[in-house]
Amino acid sequence: MRIGIVQSSPIFGKVEKNLRRLEELIGKGRADLWVLPELFATGYQFVSREDLERLAESIPNGNTTQALIDIAQARCCHIVAGIPEIAGESLYNTAVLVGPSGYLKRYRKIHLFFEEKRWFTPGDRPFPVIDIGIAKVGLMICFDHLFPEAARTLALRGAEIIAHPANLVMPIYAQLTMRVRALENGVFTATANRIGVEARVAQTLRFTGESQVISPRGKILARLSPDQEETKIIEIDPAKARDKTLNPYNDLIADRRPRLYIESFSD
Repeated sequence: MRIGIVQSSPIFGKVEKNLRRLEELIGKGRADLWVLPELFATGYQFVSREDLERLAESIPNGNTTQALIDIAQARCCHIVAGIPEIAGESLYNTAVLVGPSGYLKRYRKIHLFFEEKRWFTPGDRPFPVIDIGIAKVGLMICFDHLFPEAARTLALRGAEIIAHPANLVMPIYAQLTMRVRALENGVFTATANRIGVEARVAQTLRFTGESQVISPRGKILARLSPDQEETKIIEIDPAKARDKTLNPYNDLIADRRPRLYIESFSD
């Protein structure tokens, strides 16, 4: 199968323009699964709850999700992308998965980063894995990368590819940890990060780019630049994520001893 990662520089609040730019970046590229950045159509640096409410959408009926469905149907592909979601009184930092059949799944970010804690409600549902036919795709978002339980949960639930929309501002961290997450779980990881700067308040945020696709053995299959809008399509074999053996004696999953991990806290 073919995985495409998109690295963009959204203009804050210009949703329609950012959606058009997404289509330009994808161009004529053909991928079975595209992974887009976190909050790819709105921008990231909200300054108030009202600021976020203005741009948040319902899922799956909001304009951005519907636009992604239109793209997926026209291109016969699947897309993972980050969208701010409004549901009742709550606001979530959400990733959606859509495909030719329409909306498939959402994941509400569990580990909120920095000032996200001021505006968003943390998710309270398990990390999801969705079978898209040619592969099983797990969803996590940005700062989730620093919590090994996130990727491990997805691997235990059968994920072969972890789709990881991100708005990273800490250089090196996720590029390194997502290699480790791929290696320790024997899965492919696809991180789609953004570039550019947002300075809507005194705190200037510089996004680090370097979106990447990593193999189940921790090999960098693709890594983009730190400061340019780009896309990259990589051919992978999801079956390689089903083999968890390191050698004739060791298996990444079968060798786990969860009972001892839990009991270690009672010593």
